[in-house]
Amino acid sequence: MTAALALDGLDEHGVSRIAELVALKVAPGDAIALSGDLGAGKTTFARALIRALLGTPEAEVPSPTFPIVQPYAVDRLPVAHFDFYRLAGAQDLVEVGYDEAIATGLAIIEWPERAAEVLPENRLEVRLDLGDSLDHRRVTLVAHGTFVSRLERIGRILGFLASPPTGEVERIAYLQGDASARAYARITIDARSWVLMDAPRMPDGPPVRDGLPYSRIAHLAEDVRPFVAVGRALEAHGMSVPHIQKADLECGLLLVEDLGETTFARALAAGVPQATLWGAAVDVLIDLRRHPLPEPLPLGDGSSYRLPRFDRAALEIELALILDWYWPEATGGPAPAGVRDELMSLWSPVLDRLLAEPPGLFLRDYHSPNLFWLPDRPSGRRVGVIDFQDAMAGPWALDLVSLLQDARIDVPTALEAAERKRYIDAVSGLEPDFDRDRFLATYAAFGAQRNTRLIGLWIRLLRRDGKPGYLQHMARTWDYLGRNLEHPELADLRSWYARHFPEPLRSRPIVA
Repeated sequence: MTAALALDGLDEHGVSRIAELVALKVAPGDAIALSGDLGAGKTTFARALIRALLGTPEAEVPSPTFPIVQPYAVDRLPVAHFDFYRLAGAQDLVEVGYDEAIATGLAIIEWPERAAEVLPENRLEVRLDLGDSLDHRRVTLVAHGTFVSRLERIGRILGFLASPPTGEVERIAYLQGDASARAYARITIDARSWVLMDAPRMPDGPPVRDGLPYSRIAHLAEDVRPFVAVGRALEAHGMSVPHIQKADLECGLLLVEDLGETTFARALAAGVPQATLWGAAVDVLIDLRRHPLPEPLPLGDGSSYRLPRFDRAALEIELALILDWYWPEATGGPAPAGVRDELMSLWSPVLDRLLAEPPGLFLRDYHSPNLFWLPDRPSGRRVGVIDFQDAMAGPWALDLVSLLQDARIDVPTALEAAERKRYIDAVSGLEPDFDRDRFLATYAAFGAQRNTRLIGLWIRLLRRDGKPGYLQHMARTWDYLGRNLEHPELADLRSWYARHFPEPLRSRPIVA
């Protein structure tokens, strides 16, 4: 199966932009095979592609003609730039590590016709031809294997940016995404930076319970509609969320405001006190209680979106992650049915109490990777929030836990206690019937549930998704879980975790 895309009338700038789009979609095991007439732009395409992968527009990209291969150290994947013109035979490819390059990274190949038999199944053939004038080129892209769907997506993105025109696209740069399947790019248009969110509707995964996939049970967003609906409502409320400049709800493409690169982690590294950052983020949560969002949320195309309700099925399937993933990793075998039944039995009355709470807005991923420091904005808008597509109607305490027990950054116990008290004091002044003790119990219960989920999630991201970086958060997550289990209402659960996950199992080294 193949797919083709032909683009006419491109100048050198346009050829480079196509190369940058291709750079967004490459994966280990791919080859980009470049062919065409001398002077048609193969070198321009290769250099733009490599510079995009390096993230350095001015990087030196020498020709690989004489060494045959020029390797590049790229964070996303190893890259090797080959020139097959001077190949004497297949032995030359063995000597320069071609097979290894294809197996573990990306191969960019000029003169691929000289060794067509070694090209991998997953490849993109790029042919560049002279156009009707000296300044114009015709670029023909032909995809094979798994590159077919990716080329189709590149075509969708080109159409999205062109209709209606958004302006002169000056540069397209890959942005590191999150743990989801969504992809992001920073796009410079007429000297202004935007972020492209590439989020096609995700197909349902395998059924895991009652014939439903995990994403459906956990109420995870399956397309961009929740992001658009919640984002526009939060923006109208006055929060600093990315303004949506352009949206294709059906295709799953958004062009949104770029809030910069100063995440909370980078602000901390630059010397901004943690208390200042976390305090400002708590202020946003306090303010959200003053102005509830409308229901349902309008989408602007005549349709609307209703926040899913926090429910037992979502809570239980998240709890099960610790037994589905961490238990086998730590013990070498599946969790016994009795252990699973006991865990769910002990959690059942706790979940009953959580679900009895009156629902508020639960943004769900309100923590440091999704929070940006915008000190030049007015007070109340200094915290930028970028991830809210999985928002739900649930207890107000949930986002406070996500923030004050940040999975990626240590939050000292004293800071957590101080900001939690400040939140409770503020809300007590806003809501006369606010129950402090009930809120603290809800906070502890959800904190225990959340960190139980994360302990299993870190292993799932490692083993299923090939993302070992999340293991660095494991010790912190166990520590937060211990803090929550100190609450008197969780005494039985504290005993269960102590029996089934004693210290040796918690601190057992995990090999990535």
